Amino acid sequence: MKKQVLILLLNVVLTGTLCAQKTVDLNTLHSISSNELMEFATELSSAKYEGRLSGTPEYLEAARWCASKFEEWGVKPANNGSYFQYFPNEYSEVNSLGSVVYFNGKEKTYLDFPEDYLPGSNSASGTVQAPLVYVGHGITAPELGYDDYENVDVEGKIIILESGTPYTKNDETLAKWTPYAYHRYKFRNAVKHGAAGMIYASKLANPNTVNLEGFVYAHVDTKVVTQILADAGKDYQQIRQQLKNMETPSFELPAEQQVFIRAETKYFPDAQACNVVGMIEGSDPDLKDEVIIIGGHLDGQGQMGDVMFPSTLDNASGISDILGAAKALAKSEVKPKRSVLFILIGGEECGLYGSEYYCKNPLFPIEKTKMMINLDMVGNGTAFFVSGGKTHSALFGHFENANNNYIHREMGTSAVSKNYGRPRSDASHFENVGIKTFGLWTRNSVYPVHYHMPADKTNVLTPEIMEDAAKLLYLGVLGVANDSKL
Repeated sequence: MKKQVLILLLNVVLTGTLCAQKTVDLNTLHSISSNELMEFATELSSAKYEGRLSGTPEYLEAARWCASKFEEWGVKPANNGSYFQYFPNEYSEVNSLGSVVYFNGKEKTYLDFPEDYLPGSNSASGTVQAPLVYVGHGITAPELGYDDYENVDVEGKIIILESGTPYTKNDETLAKWTPYAYHRYKFRNAVKHGAAGMIYASKLANPNTVNLEGFVYAHVDTKVVTQILADAGKDYQQIRQQLKNMETPSFELPAEQQVFIRAETKYFPDAQACNVVGMIEGSDPDLKDEVIIIGGHLDGQGQMGDVMFPSTLDNASGISDILGAAKALAKSEVKPKRSVLFILIGGEECGLYGSEYYCKNPLFPIEKTKMMINLDMVGNGTAFFVSGGKTHSALFGHFENANNNYIHREMGTSAVSKNYGRPRSDASHFENVGIKTFGLWTRNSVYPVHYHMPADKTNVLTPEIMEDAAKLLYLGVLGVANDSKL
């Protein structure tokens, strides 16, 4: 009797194992390789793509390379026979590192790249030297009773400008401030008030700005701003606290304090970029009209002079993970019943252009889109985090089960919370049109994160977690695609 019970239990276990193998192609799962993912990341970070600045010929070349991988694996073009969904994308070419010099009376300090400054990604070409005016956040909002320019004259001067807004609490009031948080608004408002140039108190390569004729600017490290203000007898930390208190501590600096900025750029107002769109058609005749989207931004910060910003962690890593999952889903013996759409998104760094364009021109009906998972900077760490999982628990359960059964990484999650501020992620546009959206990224960084800096290279990646991210995508998306109860 005991022997019969043992045989019965073994049969149950064996049957369960075989069923599991029918829902997951383990051979395909184990074929996902960190070595191959690193090959993808190395390719996308290579010099021939010059940092993948959206709109440039080099970005479009990187997009074509990704499309060639889709074609090689049997991932079909998703846009009426094309792998590309084009949209307008102006950009500026930064032809040299330029220079920034600070004058304090007879003292002259040459700022160093990239320790002290970065050229303005959309600066006009030319030079400017002038006295300085600190203008806080550079906001004029009469309906909010706030004006950083109220008590200062910036005509012909170089302004010192802060990013963001003085109001930071995520509530309905923040929504009123959000239009003033955009870089484009701040730059146009500066020119409207007569400013001749600008140093942005934010040392960040940032193509998310606007090119304005004659307006020359550079991004400067806050330690430099601290010194400039200290030379004027001002306490920078105290000033920033005043900003947080909704005060407007704008002021002109002594006339002997000046800054010289030189920029060499070329503006391309009529350029275009693209999303790379590939799909695996669902195998179920009833469910194939529904779609799951896997997306991440392909573009980076480009090149300044002869210095490239490889944009490897941000976001060659996420794209490489998506490519790994795309290959696995295309080759898998277990086919997704719902369709899977891969979107390698352009224009994210320029202002979420590609995701906005897709959501206004979707390739699948919004109401048929079951979910979108966005990958950004998924390549440096030891743990995962998935935003939105607590809200969309039925969908998240497939990713949670995949992690628990096959990957075994620490994985946190959160509920969806409304963002009243400026959208900062491609996922925001999908969420705003009613698509259930997740964001996947890595935690517990193993290496320093060189955000929007030239040091963002392949040596900052942890290949093991990239492999696991691709496996998590493969398993989780396959689970969602084949869940007939959703």
